[in-house]
Amino acid sequence: MAKKPSRPSALAANDDIGEELRLRMYRMQVEIRAAEQRAFDLFLQNLVKGTSHLSLGQEAVAVGFAAAMRPGDLSFCTYRGHAHTLARGVPVEKVLGELMQRDNGLMRGKGGSMHLTSAEHGVMGSYAIIGAHLPIACGAALRAQYKGQDDVSVCFFGDGTTNIGAFHEALNFAAVWKLPVVFVCENNLYMEYTPIGDVTAVEHPAADRAAAYGLDRIVIDGNDADSVYRTARAAYERARAGKGPALIECLTYRHSGHSRADPAKYRPEGELERWKERDPIKIYRERLQQFGIAEQVILKIEEETARMVDAATEACKAAPPPSFDLLSTDVYADGGFAWRN
Repeated sequence: MAKKPSRPSALAANDDIGEELRLRMYRMQVEIRAAEQRAFDLFLQNLVKGTSHLSLGQEAVAVGFAAAMRPGDLSFCTYRGHAHTLARGVPVEKVLGELMQRDNGLMRGKGGSMHLTSAEHGVMGSYAIIGAHLPIACGAALRAQYKGQDDVSVCFFGDGTTNIGAFHEALNFAAVWKLPVVFVCENNLYMEYTPIGDVTAVEHPAADRAAAYGLDRIVIDGNDADSVYRTARAAYERARAGKGPALIECLTYRHSGHSRADPAKYRPEGELERWKERDPIKIYRERLQQFGIAEQVILKIEEETARMVDAATEACKAAPPPSFDLLSTDVYADGGFAWRN
């Protein structure tokens, strides 16, 4: 990281992001971190059932790509989709309510952690099947191309997805048709419990395969929201101009295990601590200070976010579960074969 400039105003004069957007990106990273930490706390209180997959430590990827999007652009997420859903503007209360199976949740408590969806915000679903959403993102992009619309589909996935057939099929299809789709690999080094490097023939599982589909090799620091934003912006502009897809590999790290049931004992000693030195929120807080933003402005964002998450938590605790009428809608009572005929 660069040293603090002696004249922040001189650095800001050449800034292509600007203070307003940079403060918004910091607020969103802090909001995602606070919301996901609260989700973990609620799980320990037995208020969140089942499992969920947190993005603690990976916030800059979701925020950088979302900040560069236009209204109408579409996000396709994995089961680790809370961060991307929040980054597109879905309120914290809606996400926590869904995790807590309350009627005020995003899908009124029927979807749960791994199926967050909000067409209103451009969040076209979280997908629990590895790689399943890559062809779907291609379909959305093909629709935009066919209708002459200028929205871009952005498809997020983990490093393990790069060894799934759908990854290669989707990339080939998108490249052949020059679809307006951006594929984003969040490489956090582990596919569930296995280091991705142990089972992949190339060092960078996404970027080192880009050439096979005529795409540029792009590897970026996924813990630096500015770097992510600039890369995303360029990829979106290229896609809107009809120049086809992009494949971007973001190097990042999850601070927790694969899911809340995973203590992550397989990680080498000291690895987590080294990556926490590259914590995206720590990096971005220092970045704001580099650009001369006052400490009280930063503290205000952090305090406002903490109060908002507290209020959202209490609203979810007070909300009722979904009614029986809602729960019994779109469910086949006999469990038989009739629905297939």
